[in-house]
Amino acid sequence: MTGPASEDEKPLLGRSPVRWPRMLWLQALGKLAARQGMIEGFGAPGYTMTLSWPRTEGFAAGARDFRPVDPGVGRAALGGRFVFAGAMMDAPKPADPWNRPSPNRAFAIELHRFAWLPHLMAAGEAGAREALRLTLAWRDVFGRWSPFAWGREVMARRVYNLACAARRLAGAATEAEQLLLADLLARQARHLLRLPDDRAWAAEHNTAAAAAGAALAGRAGDRIMARAMPRLRRALEKTVSPDGCHASRSPEASMELLLDLLTLDDALMQRGEVAPVEITRAIDRLTQAMRLLTLGDGRLACFQGGEASTAARTAAARAHDDADGVIPNTLPDGRYQRLQGQLLQVIADGGAPARGPYAITACAQPLAVEIVCGKDRLITNAGWSEREPERQGFRLTAAGSTVTLGETSVLEPLQGRMSRILGPRLEGPVFRVESRRHDADDAQWVELAHDGWVSRFGLAHERRLFVDVRADELRAEDQLAPAPGAHPRVLAVPYAARFHLHPGVQVSQARDRKSVLLRGPSGRGWWFRSDAAEVAIEPSVCFENGLSRKTAQIVLRGVARTDAVTRVRWKLAPAGAPGEGG
Repeated sequence: MTGPASEDEKPLLGRSPVRWPRMLWLQALGKLAARQGMIEGFGAPGYTMTLSWPRTEGFAAGARDFRPVDPGVGRAALGGRFVFAGAMMDAPKPADPWNRPSPNRAFAIELHRFAWLPHLMAAGEAGAREALRLTLAWRDVFGRWSPFAWGREVMARRVYNLACAARRLAGAATEAEQLLLADLLARQARHLLRLPDDRAWAAEHNTAAAAAGAALAGRAGDRIMARAMPRLRRALEKTVSPDGCHASRSPEASMELLLDLLTLDDALMQRGEVAPVEITRAIDRLTQAMRLLTLGDGRLACFQGGEASTAARTAAARAHDDADGVIPNTLPDGRYQRLQGQLLQVIADGGAPARGPYAITACAQPLAVEIVCGKDRLITNAGWSEREPERQGFRLTAAGSTVTLGETSVLEPLQGRMSRILGPRLEGPVFRVESRRHDADDAQWVELAHDGWVSRFGLAHERRLFVDVRADELRAEDQLAPAPGAHPRVLAVPYAARFHLHPGVQVSQARDRKSVLLRGPSGRGWWFRSDAAEVAIEPSVCFENGLSRKTAQIVLRGVARTDAVTRVRWKLAPAGAPGEGG
């Protein structure tokens, strides 16, 4: 059922030493000390006054946000209704949402990021006037520094959204209100540039600050630009790899940074300035990666804390791209592999989760796959988003379309106070992921392997994916093999190979209990067949567009011996024209 054997028969993985995280409590103490220092410094009387110079003179450019807007969200906001993270608040004019409690933290984050602003601005002159009223009302309540409203989690997006809307907002404002608006944007951009450097946030923060500087006229804008641009150039060198993958390995993070940089590039052109080479190079690289990471349904592959997003948003990020651009089949730095049949598209995660500063969205799902057939997304991953920090289970191995052992996860999220201090990071042994690729005229296949289970069970997981281009079939094999020199404490361990289905997929199991028929929205059928000891269809959940949705998963179960090789083969093949059963 799998493809031809590799010419190099040596195993992908040997035995590697397990390295455990260094003293977490020292890192936590450092974080707490830095946080206390910021509270004492930024919260000191008169701090906000230090953000007032040089004086603002108005606006020089209208930075363009290329993201699509939702007119329905704008109309709701115009009527005083705000909906974020599955929660709602009504604050019709003359009231506002600022002096009342938010339904939950995720709602508050989006509200204070001004996520409503671009949609409200699309509601015409009335929307601009209401957006101006809400912005100035926010200034009255939160114009001085506060830990949440001026915190790292919300500040950059608010600055970005204000920079994109400010010039149009000024058109609905009096002269005095224009000066207040420009001063508000300048103060926040300056504060953003005073936050301690953090690799995970540096590119986003400095792009937002630079966009604000480009929007502001005179010395105020020039000074902000002069500080932000050098920092942005350095951040991009660390954040965007040569193949265009974001350092977090999140496809969604790559797309969002690309959209931000396109906005900044547009604002610089409006000012008659040429973007630095680091920005144009990052745009080119991110665009190249987007070609691989965009699937046939027009949305992103869903890996490493990135959602699939929407087809409209993905199209907006790629609108500047040359339609004849070559789609790469691998991202050597990002470690993603793409296999392409006629209708069949497979993307596999061939890398380890990010460590260090960029690990805030990492997911413990090595060798996970996403499969799209035509425009139907069939097999996906449960997904996770930092917009839902409480739902850490979406980051575990079982939430990915990959193999778990002993119903455990390769890595586990930090819990309790450590999580609150250090953020949503994963902890556990460092493990390796390796891959080999082979391409022929009528076939493509990859061999992937990781040793994340070796420290606990002495087994390495190997996954082979083979696409027969002419037959438009995917044939695959998952293998659990004893690692050299390992000394497992158990003789056998249960395994489960999971394949999470998109909510739009209809699923039914055949009488032989080995075959499953999948149908996407197009009605086209695909057979999923396996030689596993047990094949089950079970409930699942996926995270999409900021909300969790119920769906199903195919689960292949069995027991793997730790002293012998265990194999399970599976296959995805067309079932014929819509309406046919086999």
